[in-house]
Amino acid sequence: MSIVHPRTHGEAKQALANGASVADIVQSSLDAATHNASLNAFRELFPESALRKAAEVDAKLKAGTAGPLAGMTVSLKDNLCYKDHKAGASSKILEGFTSPYSATVVERLLAADAVVIGRTNCDEFAMGSSNENSAYGSVNHPLDHKKVPGGSSGGAAVSVAANICHVALGSDTGGSIRQPAAFTGTVGFKPTYGRVSRYGLIAFASSFDQIGPFAHNVEDTTTIYQAIAGADERDSTSSRKPQGPIALAHPGKLRIAYYREGLERPGMDPEVVKHLQQTIDRLKADGHTLVPAELPMLDHLVPTYYILATAEASSNLARFDGIRYGHRSKAAVGIDDTYKKSRTEGFGPEVKRRILLGTFVLSAGYYDAYYAKAMRVRRLIRDNTLKLFNDVDLVLMPTTPITAFDQGALSNDPIAMYLQDIFTVQANLAGTPAISLPTAMHNNGLPIGVQLMAKPFDEALLLGAAKHLF
Repeated sequence: MSIVHPRTHGEAKQALANGASVADIVQSSLDAATHNASLNAFRELFPESALRKAAEVDAKLKAGTAGPLAGMTVSLKDNLCYKDHKAGASSKILEGFTSPYSATVVERLLAADAVVIGRTNCDEFAMGSSNENSAYGSVNHPLDHKKVPGGSSGGAAVSVAANICHVALGSDTGGSIRQPAAFTGTVGFKPTYGRVSRYGLIAFASSFDQIGPFAHNVEDTTTIYQAIAGADERDSTSSRKPQGPIALAHPGKLRIAYYREGLERPGMDPEVVKHLQQTIDRLKADGHTLVPAELPMLDHLVPTYYILATAEASSNLARFDGIRYGHRSKAAVGIDDTYKKSRTEGFGPEVKRRILLGTFVLSAGYYDAYYAKAMRVRRLIRDNTLKLFNDVDLVLMPTTPITAFDQGALSNDPIAMYLQDIFTVQANLAGTPAISLPTAMHNNGLPIGVQLMAKPFDEALLLGAAKHLF
C-alpha cells in the first residue's frame, strides 16, 4: 500500500496500526533516500537486506512476537560494521572492505527488529567537524546545500533531518554526534563512556569514542538507546553497571549550572548567546535553580583533546598499512615502499595531519612534554567536572558557538575548525553523558542547539530533563 512516510518511530507504529506493513515503511525510507541523493548523506543503501528484514518483522508482527523497534528504520555511520555489508569509514584505504561480523549495537538493533537501510557518509575515520573530509565528497545541509551539516557524523544527522530514516547511529569522539545534531536541528545523544559497546566500531580514539543516536525526539532517542546499551564481554571497556528502564519521568525542580563562558566568550554568535540567556531565564521562571559556574580549564579542553585523540589515532590507524589491512599500492616495491605508498594513497589530508600530530606527541623526545602532560590535564578536567556535579544536577551550555557555516569556510584553518568542538569535548574528556537538543531557529534560517550534560550513568535524569524541560 502507499503510505505517508512516517517521520518518527511513533508515527511508524501508528502507520502499522492503521494497516501499513514494515515493508511499506522501509520502502518509503529507501525511496526518500533516493529522492534526496543530492545530499550525499549515504555511502550505500541496503535495499535487499532491508526488505528481507522487513518481511521477517512483518511475519513476527502477525505472530505477536515482534521486538520493541519493529517499524523503525535506522542508518549506520560508515564506521560501524554490519555482517556481509561494506564498511569503510569513508576512506579510500578501506574501499571494498566487507565486514565478516556485526557490531554489538547492530546485533542489538536487529534483535529488537529495527531495519538498517544503509550506511552514511562521514568525515574520514570520523576526523572532522564539517563532513568535508570524506573521500567521497561533502555531505550537504538539508536546509541549504551550501552549508555544512557538521561532523564527523554529518551523513547520519542528515539522514534523520531530511526525514529519510527515523533514527541514525553515529559515533562521538569529541562532539561528532552533538555538533551535527545542533547544525541540522536533530536530537543527538552521547551516552556515558562505556555504557554502549564499541565492539565493531572502526576506532578513531578508543578512550573517547562512544556510539549514540540521532532522532527527531527524545522518545525515539531513549527507545534506541535502551536497545543498544549494556555490558558486552567483547568490549573490555563496556560498563557492567546495571541500567534500568527509562520512563522519561518529569525530573522535578533541578539545580542546573551554566558556564559564564558560554555567554561571554569571544567568537560566539550573538543570537546563540541570546538564545542561551533566554533559555536560562525560562528555566528560572519554571522554578529551576540556575547556578553560574566557572570552567577554569576551558582554554585547555580542545588542546588536551587533540593531543590525546591524535595520539590514539596514530596508534589505531597503524594497522591500515596495505599488508595487514587496507589498500595496497600497486606502485610499491618492497615492504617500506608498500607502507609508505599505500598509506599515502589511502589516507586523506586530515587523517594524515592527525596521524602526524599523534606520532609527534608520542615520540621519544616529546612524550612527556605533550602526551603525558595532556593525560594529567585530562584527569584534572574530569575531577573538576565530577566535582561540579556534587552541587548541581545538570550543566547547560551551547552545543556550538555558531550555526552551520559555509562549505569551505574553515577548510584552510584547522585551528578554527577544531575550536568548533569547544563546548562538546568536555563530555568526552570526562566520560559523561550529554545531549544536544534543537531549541530555536536563527534569523539566518538555521537551527540552534543547546546542550545538557549529566554525571556519569545518569542517563535517566538527562533524558527525562531533555523531554520535559525543552
